[in-house]
Amino acid sequence: MEARIARLEADVAHLRTDVADIKVDLRARFDKVDARIDRMDAKVDAVKDSLSSAKVWALVLYFALAGSMLGVMARGFGWI
Repeated sequence: MEARIARLEADVAHLRTDVADIKVDLRARFDKVDARIDRMDAKVDAVKDSLSSAKVWALVLYFALAGSMLGVMARGFGWI
């Protein structure tokens, strides 16, 4: 009976060390995932900045096109 209890205690100790190792591995993996998420957030911010500048550039081009089209129409219809 005592040998059986000793064996069970050894098994419990072994399981506790396994659980501790698993917790360390999980924490390391969570840290890696968090780092990847942070990098993705930085990339998303960079894309948002690029899109914002592209929108401004497109708006400027739109106004230039509208202005030149107005000039062409004014000449064509004899407004000027």
